[in-house]
Amino acid sequence: MARPAEASPRPGAGAGRARALLLALAAALLLNGLLSAENIWPTILIKPDHRLAPEFVLLWCLLLGAFVWRGTVGRKTLNGLAGLYLLLVLGRYLDVTVPALFGRPVNLYWDGLQLPRFLQVAGQALPAWALVLGSLAALSALVRLFLLARAAIRCLAREAVPRAARRPAIWALTGLAVAGVLANLAGVRATWPYISKPVLPTYFQQARVLASAWLPGGIDRALPPSPDFDGDLSGLRGASVKLLFLESYGATIYDNAEIADAVRNAQQRFEQAVTSSGRQLVSAFYRSPTFAGASDLAHLSLLSGIDLSNPLRHDILLTSQRPTLLSHFRKHGYQTIGLYPALSWAWPEKRFYGFDRFIDGPALQYPGPQIGLWYIPDQFTIAQFEQQRVARGDTQPHLLLFPTINTHVPFRPLPPYQPDWRRILSPMPFDPDELARVLADEPDWTRLREPYGRSIRYTYEWLAGYMAQPWLGRDLLILIGDHQPLSGVTGPGASWDVPVHIISSDQTLLARLVASGFEPGMNPTRESRGPMHELTEVLLRAFGGGGPDLAMPTTGAPHAVPIPKRQDWR
Repeated sequence: MARPAEASPRPGAGAGRARALLLALAAALLLNGLLSAENIWPTILIKPDHRLAPEFVLLWCLLLGAFVWRGTVGRKTLNGLAGLYLLLVLGRYLDVTVPALFGRPVNLYWDGLQLPRFLQVAGQALPAWALVLGSLAALSALVRLFLLARAAIRCLAREAVPRAARRPAIWALTGLAVAGVLANLAGVRATWPYISKPVLPTYFQQARVLASAWLPGGIDRALPPSPDFDGDLSGLRGASVKLLFLESYGATIYDNAEIADAVRNAQQRFEQAVTSSGRQLVSAFYRSPTFAGASDLAHLSLLSGIDLSNPLRHDILLTSQRPTLLSHFRKHGYQTIGLYPALSWAWPEKRFYGFDRFIDGPALQYPGPQIGLWYIPDQFTIAQFEQQRVARGDTQPHLLLFPTINTHVPFRPLPPYQPDWRRILSPMPFDPDELARVLADEPDWTRLREPYGRSIRYTYEWLAGYMAQPWLGRDLLILIGDHQPLSGVTGPGASWDVPVHIISSDQTLLARLVASGFEPGMNPTRESRGPMHELTEVLLRAFGGGGPDLAMPTTGAPHAVPIPKRQDWR
C-alpha cells in the first residue's frame, strides 16, 4: 500500500520545483557571468559575456563531487567556496580592466607595491569623512559580493546539484564542458568563442613571479645568466646613443613583395639622407622574442641580454636587480633617458629601468591636433626632445630609449610629414586642408597592409629629415624593430625577424659591427643573425672597443645591393 505522501503530489509542488529550478538557473548564470565578464573599453566598467567560464565549470564539478561523496554541501564548504569565488571574481575584474586602462596585463608585484601609494595620493585632496565613507563603501561592496556569491552557490547546491546527480544527461553535459575547458587551457582556438579566458592561470603565474622575487635564489633559478656588463664604453669615444624601437617594423617590409615595393623609394631616400649627412649605416636581421605585440619583451631582451621569449621571464626580470644597458651606461657617466610618447598613465615598472629622466606623453606637452589613437607624431616627439635638451644646455652624453608609435595598428589616420621642423613644434603644425584630408582617413581593420606601408614610408621620411638637423652631431643612432606587424599585414607563417640599422660617422665603430655580422647599407643578407638578446653582446663588444679595427667597407651609391626576389630568401 502506497504511503499518502507518495499517492498524490502536494498542491503547488510542481510550481515549487519550477521556481527552484529557475532560481538555480539564475544563480548559475550569475556565477558564470561574474567570471566571464569583459571590459567596456577604455573604462573601469564591465559587461556580461555569453561564454562559459572555466572556473564556474570547476565550481560545478566541486559541488557535484561534494554531494556524491557526502550527500550534502556543508556550511563551512559553502563559505570557503564563496570566499575563493570572490577572489576569482576580483582577479577576473583586474585581468580585463588593467589592460584596458594601462595597456599591459595585471602585475601583482608592481601593482601591489603601487596600490598604497596610489591610495595615499588619491586621498590627499579628500576630507577625512569622505575617506571613511569611501572605505566603508568599498568594504560593504566586497561583503555584499561575498554574500551574493554564497547565496548563489547555496542555491546551486540545494536545488540543482541533487537533481543533476541523478541524471546521466547532466553528467554527460558536465563531461563535455570539462573537455571544452581542458581544450581551452591547451590553447585550442576553436574553443575561444564559447569558453572565456580562465582566471586561475593568471594567479598561478603571479604566484610564480612573487615566489621567484621573494624566495632566496628564486630569480637566479628562473633567469639565465646575464651577459658580461663589466666592459667600458671607450669604443663610443663619448658619443651619445639613441636607441629607437620602431613600432611594428618587421622583416615583412623585405619579405612581402607588395610592401617592399611600396616602401622602396622612401627607404632609398632615407639611406641617401644618411650618406648626405656624412654618416653611414650598417644593417642586420635579428629575431624578436615577440610577434605583433608585447613590445616590452623586445625592449628588455635587448637591454638585458636575456631571452624573454617566455613572458614569465620578463615579469620575473622586473623584480630583479639584473644589469642592463641602461645601468651599464649610467655607470660610465651617461645620462639615461626614457622617451615614451604612448604612455599617459602611471607605469610603475619604470623603476626597474632606472631612467635618470623619464618623459611620457603628457610631459611632451604636444600642442597640435590629435590624429588617430596614437596622436603625438613621432617627428614632434624627437624634435621636442632635442629642443628641450638644447634649451637646458645639456651636454652630458646620454643613452636615449625611444619606442615610436605612429606605425602602431591600425596605422591610420597618420600624421603628415612636416619638412619645417620648427613648425612641427607649433600649435598649427599642418595646413588645414592637409589636416582635414588626414583626419578623414578612418581606420579600416579589414584593410591593414596598405596603411601599414604608408606608416613605414612616413617613418622613413621623418628619419631622413632628422638626419639633416643639427641635433645629431656625433650621436650613434640604432633603429630596431620591436616585432613584426600583426598577421593581417604579414600573412600566415611569417618569421619573427626584425631589421636593425646602426648609423654613425665613426668608421672604426661601424667596422667592428661589420666584423660581427652587420652589412653596409639597408639591405643585408636575408638571414637572421640570431635572437635579439644576442645582439646585446655584439653591441657591448663594439661599444667597448672590442674586435678588429678594420676599414669600413663601402657599397658605393645607396642601394647598390639590389633587393633580392622573395623566393631567393627561402
